[in-house]
Amino acid sequence: MSKELRVIISGGGTGGHIFPAISIANAVKDLRPDAKILFVGAQGRMEMQRVPAAGYEIEGLPICGFDRKNLLKNVKVLYKIWKSQCMAKKIIKEFKPQVAVGVGGYASGPTLNKAAAMGIPCLIQEQNSYAGVTNKLLAKKAEKICVAYEGMERFFPAEKIILTGNPVRQSLLDTTISREEAIKEMGLDPTKKTILLVGGSLGAKTINESVLGHLEQVKSSDVQFIWQTGKYYSAEIATRLQGQDIPNLKVMDFITDMGAAYKAADLVISRAGASSISEFCLIGKPVILVPSPNVAEDHQTKNALALATKDAAIYVKDAEAPGMLLQLAIDTVNDEAKLKSLGENVLKLALPNSAEIIAKEVIRLAGQ
Repeated sequence: MSKELRVIISGGGTGGHIFPAISIANAVKDLRPDAKILFVGAQGRMEMQRVPAAGYEIEGLPICGFDRKNLLKNVKVLYKIWKSQCMAKKIIKEFKPQVAVGVGGYASGPTLNKAAAMGIPCLIQEQNSYAGVTNKLLAKKAEKICVAYEGMERFFPAEKIILTGNPVRQSLLDTTISREEAIKEMGLDPTKKTILLVGGSLGAKTINESVLGHLEQVKSSDVQFIWQTGKYYSAEIATRLQGQDIPNLKVMDFITDMGAAYKAADLVISRAGASSISEFCLIGKPVILVPSPNVAEDHQTKNALALATKDAAIYVKDAEAPGMLLQLAIDTVNDEAKLKSLGENVLKLALPNSAEIIAKEVIRLAGQ
């Protein structure tokens, strides 16, 4: 191996792919400050902003997913796949990586396919308990497959699997603020139980409707709420809340410091994305999971059940949430024994130091 380590990391599309990718890159740089790291993402997707903001270079491919409703549109998709393969080959030739890492998402397909065809060792990282299509297709070509859940032999060759967990945003683990300080910063009362509702950066319609349909119940409860509506829904919700005086409800379109928000919360209500679940495990946070039904192969439900079957989270179906989620949350946050057991059980599932373990494997592969 030459003195300089060169790594390509590819994938994205959602924060659930991007946050682990950046965490892996940071861990590689911690171990090998000389490393040159290039990201390859999909044009127009959120990685094209998030990766440069984290201090890394990124190249964009014109890749997109198949349209299952309008098959004629897939002629254009096939052309984009071909063009992405050509561009990925050119990027790899020019950058000369010693190893390629795929984190899932459209761009990782053509990038790792070409890397493997050119004799470059590949590692893939699967965040979910149910493997994504891209990673299942890439598994034959990968040297190592880093997973966050047990039982992934259903999808991948057992001899390639390493149980590492999902890398999470380091800022969440480095938060030193106390619960009382975090609540005061939000302008709320440290003596009251606090429920945090989050639906991801864009928001979750079902979680939002579960609050909007029960505003009187929110107002009359002895609990306070921090509600991240998501930027997509914020204007509509602001209109619907006009004229409402609910002092125990703190409404925000986006929370910048999630570490402080988690510290403030006695209970979290969240979608069941893999990265979010890994965060709850590492910080030992009691959570009610409402999986999104609008994701490939319903993998969020499978993520949620992986915790719920171990009494490490409460699972609520998306269709049932608007009617019963709010009352369930209020009952749960006021049940000290239930909160304690949820927190203890979810903490048992934590897999710490994931990014460092994966980074060491990346460096080892580069040296082959």
